[in-house]
Amino acid sequence: MKNNERFAMLIILMSIAVLTSFDIYTDFFDGVALWHIVIESIIALFALSGVYYLLRGRIQLQHSLETEQLSNLELQQEAQKWKKVSKSYIDGLSKEIDKQLTFWELTKAEKTVAFLLLKGLSLKDIASVRYTSVKTSRTQANAIYSKSGLSGRTELSAFFLEDLLLPTN
Repeated sequence: MKNNERFAMLIILMSIAVLTSFDIYTDFFDGVALWHIVIESIIALFALSGVYYLLRGRIQLQHSLETEQLSNLELQQEAQKWKKVSKSYIDGLSKEIDKQLTFWELTKAEKTVAFLLLKGLSLKDIASVRYTSVKTSRTQANAIYSKSGLSGRTELSAFFLEDLLLPTN
């Protein structure tokens, strides 16, 4: 339920509870039958229960939102810290990868595709990012593999990343 809907329901139920309570009060002094007052009291209690339910849900949602925002902030801070620590290494690795791609005599477009392949993008995603067709991306990827002597994406990734991901033992 959206916030506006919850607020509207809260106002409606609160109005029902207040108006019914006022009616019970006046009925009591007018000598209305007890069963009538009991039924109106039950209606007022149901309305107040609805108010309680909506307020409790609102508080729980607010608490959940605050928790998620805090968690998100912590993750963003961790990501920023990781980027700071690893920036010089990543810059150096990017330069070394570019040197190797130049050694393989890749065109500028093929180098771009190679970097996107190493980032894990699919040929469809690469085509979308570069505003080309999937066929063009596939042709450029095949040219990369041919010029490098590698058999495909897995070997391309392994060529550059295998030694970076050593076991920790």
